[in-house]
Amino acid sequence: MSLKYAVLAALLEGEASGYELSKVFDVSLANFWPATPQQLYRELERLAQDGLVEARTVQQERRPNKRMFTLTETGRAELRSFAAEPPKRPTAVRDELLVKIQAMDGGDPAATRALVEERESWARGKRDRYERLRGRLLDGRTEEEYLRTADRIGPYLTLMAGIAFEEDILRWCERVLVILEQRTTPGAA
Repeated sequence: MSLKYAVLAALLEGEASGYELSKVFDVSLANFWPATPQQLYRELERLAQDGLVEARTVQQERRPNKRMFTLTETGRAELRSFAAEPPKRPTAVRDELLVKIQAMDGGDPAATRALVEERESWARGKRDRYERLRGRLLDGRTEEEYLRTADRIGPYLTLMAGIAFEEDILRWCERVLVILEQRTTPGAA
């Protein structure tokens, strides 16, 4: 899948500048499709050239003018078509930390522990940000009420996946740290 569809899906939330879109990616799409601001700006330009989004310039005082992007009907139709297709291949995990863990035997256990602790901290921070976003989406409603009455539930469903992913990473980190401790502490069981 290309970044194209993630950008189109993000614009379902409404008109956004490239900067605003990068913030949307940070809080709602980064859990399953990360992108740098530079990648987003390039993709927005391509989408505008292809007629999938429209851009308008907003004049600003004391700041450079900004471009605001919205989905076109062609963009909505392309996104609907994409959403109806089965994924081309299953998700593949590509994680540098896992390669390092695979290669750790004979290495420095303290360095490995530090890497896992860093990932644990990062996963906890992401999970906490996702939980705060979940609270804002629910806005005092129960999950059942939200899912029954919200106009769009896709962002919530993907947020659920992001929370579950980070919680799985946290459980894995905790288990790895216990194993590392048992292997480095004589008599630990």
